[in-house]
Amino acid sequence: MVLATEPEKAAPFQWRRWPDTETLINELTRQALDGHAFANELAERLIPETGTIFENWLDHFLVAAPPSFANRLVTLGYERTADVHGVGVPVYAHPGGVFPRIAVSSKAGGSGAVVKEVGIKVESVAAFSGAHGLGLKLQGYPMGPLRSARLAGERVDFVVVERRAYLGFENYPTAAAKQGLMKPHAAREALAARDLWLARRRRFEDDAEGFAATEALVDEVIETAGSADLACHLIFEVERQYWESRNRAAQVQKARQDRLGLGWANHDHHTFRSSRKFFPNLIRIFTKLGFFLRESFHAGEHAGWGAQVLEHPTTGIVIFADLDLAPEEANQDFARRSLPDLPRPGTVGLWVALHGESILEAGLHHLEAQFEFDALRDGLKAQAGIETMKPFSDFPFLRQAFTAGERWSVSPRRADRALAAGWITQEQRDKFVKEGTIGSHLENLQRREGYKGFNQQAVSAIIAATDPRLH
Repeated sequence: MVLATEPEKAAPFQWRRWPDTETLINELTRQALDGHAFANELAERLIPETGTIFENWLDHFLVAAPPSFANRLVTLGYERTADVHGVGVPVYAHPGGVFPRIAVSSKAGGSGAVVKEVGIKVESVAAFSGAHGLGLKLQGYPMGPLRSARLAGERVDFVVVERRAYLGFENYPTAAAKQGLMKPHAAREALAARDLWLARRRRFEDDAEGFAATEALVDEVIETAGSADLACHLIFEVERQYWESRNRAAQVQKARQDRLGLGWANHDHHTFRSSRKFFPNLIRIFTKLGFFLRESFHAGEHAGWGAQVLEHPTTGIVIFADLDLAPEEANQDFARRSLPDLPRPGTVGLWVALHGESILEAGLHHLEAQFEFDALRDGLKAQAGIETMKPFSDFPFLRQAFTAGERWSVSPRRADRALAAGWITQEQRDKFVKEGTIGSHLENLQRREGYKGFNQQAVSAIIAATDPRLH
């Protein structure tokens, strides 16, 4: 599979499933857990305490294997990258599926791979060490490209990895130093860049003013951080926190994951909603941060919505950006062309009208993270009484469901605008102002066989089911 590499081009394609690759990853995981007592204990705690499995957190494997193993990786969809794990130790990544990277050191004799190291991704290595009372020695600068800590095991080393817009394996990378990202005050500047976004103004009377101010601020964050990649990491960290502050299911689940020192490192994609008019502005903001347009959706003539999926090649962050679309607009380049308002908005347009643009006042519609589907659903209900809606994808390779919607208040000003435009009735206006309406969700996602795509028809069903006019 060939991924789009040019930010200006959307590349429609069909994601495939990789069952044989998943079999290999499961084999390597079992070997790693058998060779490290703490890692195995952690894996046993993950399902009951967080609704996740060990594979949801994998960052990489280091294996010792004969040359034939690299050939096997290629047949399973892996490609050699420019990164190395050490001198003469190449790293392989899987662009067509959701799989960890694999570093391969040479081994004479035999045909199998022996796991020497397993790495998991977390938001903070220090938080992970503290949560488990490990007293780990941290390698790498605070707020630097890579911080890690190693816990030696019986046959396998366990490495906790905190990445900040960096795919390599050097805690003090020379390439980053040459770019000025390892200078003594880099951590201070990263914190300053993050605070610029954290302190920003989100509410504007005029959305055009809001987008102009936000785009200008993105430029300032990039300049302060020193790179678009790092700015992207920092901005999305803040966006997740803002969404979490407005969603109880997110707060409960984040606390569950934080008790094990994991954070939101299992995030799968971030969903933003936008008006038709300002959708190109939203896309321009994301491309400034280094995102490329991965694929676009229009799920049939009568679906009423479209989406642009974007991916960031360094941070791995994925965006699902939604907007209303009319049937005749299915083949238009809606990511770059501003569209006029529809006579009657669909679910996405009405959500924006009632709550605001996602990049401004409203924040994310939902964060989707990778879980063990049944374990998360049952755990949230048992621990906090949080209900999960009926799954809108329920396949062996893809299961998806929203938690029950978080109800947000609706300002009379926004409701009056929607009424004046003829988008809602007087009765609906009064009900929205009095009772509020659905604002956000946490999405429960389970992927198998490395499947990286989305089910367009299923997404159409859940978008229709969450239309404020139905509630």
